Amino acid sequence: MSTSQRFGSAAVEHAEAVLVEQYPRLVRLAYLTLPDSLGRHTRVLLAHKAVQRALPRPGTPTGPAPAEGGTDEPDPHLTLVRTRVLRATLAPTGPAGGTWAARIGRPPVPPFVWGLRLWPPAGGIDEVAQTLSGAPAPVRAAFVLHHLDDLTQGQAERLLGSAGAADPAGAVHDALALPVAEGLLQALRRPEFDASVVSARPTDLLRRRRRARAGWAALATLTLALTALSVHHPPAGPDVRPAAGPAASGVLDPARLQRVPAEAWADTARVDFTAWPARGGRTGDRDLLARALRTWAAPGTTPVTTTPGTTAEPPARAPQLLYAGELDGRAVVLLRDGDRVVRYGETATGSGGRTLDVTRTDDAGVTTAAALALSRAPGGASARYLLAPWIATAATRDLLRAGDTAHTLTVAADGVTAPAAVPPPGGACASWPVLELTSSTRIVEKHSFVLTDLGALSPVHLTYTPLPDGPAAAPARQPREATGPEARAAWAPLACRLGELRAGAYRAVNVWDFAAAQLPDGAGRAVWSCTRASGWAGPGDVTVRLRLENGTPQDVARARSTAACGRFGQHLLAGFRWRSPAGRWYLLAAGSRQVTGITATGAVRAGAADRTLAAPWPGPGGPVSLTGTLAGGGTVTALDGAGGGRD
Repeated sequence: MSTSQRFGSAAVEHAEAVLVEQYPRLVRLAYLTLPDSLGRHTRVLLAHKAVQRALPRPGTPTGPAPAEGGTDEPDPHLTLVRTRVLRATLAPTGPAGGTWAARIGRPPVPPFVWGLRLWPPAGGIDEVAQTLSGAPAPVRAAFVLHHLDDLTQGQAERLLGSAGAADPAGAVHDALALPVAEGLLQALRRPEFDASVVSARPTDLLRRRRRARAGWAALATLTLALTALSVHHPPAGPDVRPAAGPAASGVLDPARLQRVPAEAWADTARVDFTAWPARGGRTGDRDLLARALRTWAAPGTTPVTTTPGTTAEPPARAPQLLYAGELDGRAVVLLRDGDRVVRYGETATGSGGRTLDVTRTDDAGVTTAAALALSRAPGGASARYLLAPWIATAATRDLLRAGDTAHTLTVAADGVTAPAAVPPPGGACASWPVLELTSSTRIVEKHSFVLTDLGALSPVHLTYTPLPDGPAAAPARQPREATGPEARAAWAPLACRLGELRAGAYRAVNVWDFAAAQLPDGAGRAVWSCTRASGWAGPGDVTVRLRLENGTPQDVARARSTAACGRFGQHLLAGFRWRSPAGRWYLLAAGSRQVTGITATGAVRAGAADRTLAAPWPGPGGPVSLTGTLAGGGTVTALDGAGGGRD
């Protein structure tokens, strides 16, 4: 006989009342917990589907009920509905859970909506989704439960445990470490913000009509073909297919290019490439634009360059025109298609010399959408850039020299800069020129930032995170612009190492000084830093280095495609075998802000009740294991090729 609890009719009625009353909050929880890779339209539909299916039928087993935690526990019926919503949206990690996609189908199948594209309302939910981007589903759910639904840490842990999360306590801990913009959260809590309300727009009406007509025509053709085959079987011949693709859908028509008004950037909360107006002296040259679009759709023998993880496939809809003009004897066209920017080039006469470059620009913003390379001088010694319309002034500096002053860079009325020196692509590194741009006060006051050219279409944003300040319980320090004296001093010895990142799809590089200590044998003070190169796709590559008072920084550890040293990898431990100027060998190790102790086992057995460790290394080298104790509980292992991480 089964003894499991089941929903009775009265319980179902209570659950229905709770679901109706709390519907916007439940939709918000489901939307922000679902994988951000699904896109807004699909996530909205799946969120409503998950909430509407959370209502149990009479006789349905309740599953494991959340543990009782006192009189302040939420309404049990609300808890049960939340649990069922989370079970439908979380990615279980247990052996019987499988993956989220496997539970609801591959790919996930949302409710079918014909002819409409849906997205959540304005007011902050997409800003929160961007903050949570890349975090595991249980962490996203814990963030919503604690910050938006006002559950305590214990209540959130119990609810996640009931929903099948493998490590509820870890998820809540990681959610509390995420940056919180209180104004944004207050906006989402206001009564007028209803997460269950969606905005709707039609899909591409002309393309939909053409597809419908094409579908009926294909059906009629198939019927005729089957009829003919039943009478006569012709000999096999070549497979002839009707023309299709961008040309057939009309997206290669220059007249359909999207053009943004010149002042749109000053009246929008989305300051990125979508706010760039069409600039340049040949934006009305229909023949040039047509050649650019045709070459993109069918490059033929035209050389095509793409950044890693980017496709050069033709656009599915009319792209946005960013620039069309003539520079240094070449015509250049810049086009944006979703998260891609394409640069087309040809000789000024249009007679040849065509090139096509494609880069990705996922979630670009004020800094990462601030400039694009338009042209490069022969040999690559200099480049001209098209600056964003919100850039007020531009200058150049030598990153290799911390005390170098800024040199004004001339910018034309259409946003095109004079030729600016770029870092050398190889050989001796005698200087490292960078751009220092300042945003208009119409969007932000006194905001300057630094970009470096690594040979790609989009320059890379450079930032700096200073040493921890205050107790371990203090909030983590956020990356700062690499414009101040401290940031320039940290970047100067590392500038030439940026050359190792050429040909990568990177959007930003941050130097994080996470610890400092005096070295043995009077070797002076050293700073431990982690350089993180973040890719457009999310993961990044990191290198931990020991920066000495004199001499070249020493590499300690490397890891690729990791969250370490970033927003979702704030706990760090690293160590290596180091030889002092006196010729003696030591194990040096250091941890980030919340590391309160370090233990070494293996060839070296030592410990320290601090963030740094220096212990003699006896005899020959051998394997050493490092473990750090965290202030909030738990441990962190040393960064290595596998990335290290919190246990």
